[in-house]
Amino acid sequence: MTLTRRILLGSAVLAALAIASGSLQPAAAQDTIKIGAPYNVTGALSSVDAPALNGAKLKVEEINAAGGVLGKKLELATYDTKTDPTVMASVASQLVNQDKVVAGAGYTDSDSVLALGPIFQQAGIPFVTPGATSPKLPDQIGNDIFLACFGDNVQAAAGAEFVLNKLNGKTAFLLRDNSTEYTTLLAKYFEEAYTHGGGQIIARDDYKAGDKSFTAQITKLKALPNKPDILYVAAQPDDIGLVVKQMRQAGLTQPIVGGDGYDTPLLLQVGGHAANNVYFSTHAYMAEDSTPGIVKFYNAYKAAYNTPPENAFAALGYDSVGLVADAITRAGSTDPAKIRDALAATQGYKGITGSISYGADSRVPQKTVSIIGVKDDKLYLADEVTPNWIAKP
Repeated sequence: MTLTRRILLGSAVLAALAIASGSLQPAAAQDTIKIGAPYNVTGALSSVDAPALNGAKLKVEEINAAGGVLGKKLELATYDTKTDPTVMASVASQLVNQDKVVAGAGYTDSDSVLALGPIFQQAGIPFVTPGATSPKLPDQIGNDIFLACFGDNVQAAAGAEFVLNKLNGKTAFLLRDNSTEYTTLLAKYFEEAYTHGGGQIIARDDYKAGDKSFTAQITKLKALPNKPDILYVAAQPDDIGLVVKQMRQAGLTQPIVGGDGYDTPLLLQVGGHAANNVYFSTHAYMAEDSTPGIVKFYNAYKAAYNTPPENAFAALGYDSVGLVADAITRAGSTDPAKIRDALAATQGYKGITGSISYGADSRVPQKTVSIIGVKDDKLYLADEVTPNWIAKP
C-alpha cells in the first residue's frame, strides 16, 4: 500500500468516525438554514400557538419546494415550550447554543417573548414574533426583536373607534385579566383611545388568568346604577369563552368587545350561543370569502392540515417565516447581524395579513385592523379599521 493510499484511507476512517461521533456534520446538514420556531403547542396558549406553528411549517414547505433560500433548504428547529417561562428560557439557550439558528420566529403572546427574547438579543440573533402584540417589546428587549403584527395600542384604538362609531357605545365597563402583559396593556390602551374619542369608562374590575368563576365581577357590574352600553374584556384565549358564557347566563346582553385573544376556536366551542354579539380586533378575516391572498392561503392550509385556518395566527406564523426568508435573501448571507439589518430595512413585504414595513426607529409594522363579529354562532367581518388616534406605547 502506498503512502498516499494509506493517508487517504486513514482520512476516510477518521471522517467516518467523526461523523459517527457528531464532530463532523454530513453535507446534507450543512445545506440547510436553521430557523428557531418555539411555540406553546400545549398549555393555555395552544389554541393560538399551534395554528401559528402550522402556518410557519407550511411556508417552509412552500419555500423549499420553490428551491429554498440562497440555494439551501430552510429547516425549522421546533420546540413546544408548554406555556412555561422556565421551559422558554431553556429552549432559547438550546436554539442559540446547540441548534445554532440564524434567526427565530415564534410565539403569539408578549409574556413568552419577554421570557425568551433577551437570550436571542444577547446572542445577536434576530427574532420575529407572529403575534406578540406589545409595542413595547422591541424597546424592552433590544434591536433584534421584530413584530410581524400590529401593536396592542393599534388594535385597542381600532376597537375603541368601532365601539364609538359602529356600536354607538358611549359608556363601557372595563374588565381585564391583570396577570399578563398582553391583557393589562390592551386594557390600558383601550381606555386611553376610548376616552380620547369621547367614551366614558363607568367602572372597572380585574380577574386572573385561569379563574373559573366571575361571579364577583358580574355582581359588581349588575349593581351599577347606570348600565354600560358595552363591555370591554381584555382576556387570554383560554378564558374568554367562559367569561362570555357566565356573563350571558347572568342576563348581560350588551355587546362584549375585546382583542385578538378572542381569535381562537375556544370562543365558540366554550361560549356557544353566548358568543353572539361579541366583537374582537384581530389581524385578518380567515374565510373562503376573504381577499384573494387569504383565500389562497386558506385553501393551502386546509389541504395541508385537513382543516381551515383556525384563526389569523396561522397566517401570522406563515408571514413571519416569509419575513425571515425575505431578509436572508436580501442580505445574501446567513450571518445573523446581516439578517437583522435586512429585516430592519423591510419595506412593503406583502404578507397574508397585510403589507409589512419597518421605520427608521420602529420594528412594529403599521397595519389595518380587522374587526370580527359573532352572529348566529358564526364569525363574520364586521369592519376594517385604520385608527385615527393611537396611544403612545
